[in-house]
Amino acid sequence: MTDWLFELDRVSLAYPDGQLALGGIDLAIGRGERIVVLGANGCGKSSLLKLLNGLVLPSNGELRFCGERVDARRLRDRDWCRAFRRRVVLMFQHPEAMLFNPTVAEEIAYGLGPLEAPERERRVRDWASRLGLAGRLEKPPFQLSGGEKQRLCLACLLAMEPEVLLLDEPTANLDPRTVGWFVDWLSGQPVTTVIATHHLSLAAELGSRCVIVSENHRIVFDGPTEAALQDVDLLLAHNLAHRHTHRHGADAHRHAHVHPDWF
Repeated sequence: MTDWLFELDRVSLAYPDGQLALGGIDLAIGRGERIVVLGANGCGKSSLLKLLNGLVLPSNGELRFCGERVDARRLRDRDWCRAFRRRVVLMFQHPEAMLFNPTVAEEIAYGLGPLEAPERERRVRDWASRLGLAGRLEKPPFQLSGGEKQRLCLACLLAMEPEVLLLDEPTANLDPRTVGWFVDWLSGQPVTTVIATHHLSLAAELGSRCVIVSENHRIVFDGPTEAALQDVDLLLAHNLAHRHTHRHGADAHRHAHVHPDWF
């Protein structure tokens, strides 16, 4: 029997204004899986991550975590919710949405409240150092650059040593060195990851399993990442690739081109 962490059974999600975000999806996520979620803007990738984090709940269907239904009643259970939030963490696409403490050090320490002070301080300094923020610990987060804010958000989450990492465009503002460190670090961790990205050039490194969400808000592919990236017709159909026309004299040649950073 597969040890599922998450199970989504015919889940639909519509926001109060009636906008459909996800339409009748089925998805199961096992422990230790590394999943990359691809799709055009507005398809529902970010909504899927928020759903897995319990920030929004299904309009229809059922979401289960470790076999238990995640619903409003369950989330009102303070002890259960606190444990769930420690095990499952989400990094938003825009880092400003996550930062509100007076200093970088306090930001990293915020989620470490249950720990003894020495361990809390050790983790703050350790993760600040790993992500190039050791010299910024007393700085207000709003004074950081966009890339530094992104790294700070990662430090805040990774310091909690979660079981599940949900990441929305985690490499968007990172420099190549930090992207390389992050990909290498992630590959050696037992943590379950679900990463939404537009960067096809990184998809195979971020996840061995790929889920593609269509512009109709449904899952249209769930399988090996390499297979998805090699299926040009699939990528074209779901706005993850585009066609070029090359003209040489009177001749025109059209071919599909998978742009590594199209979005």
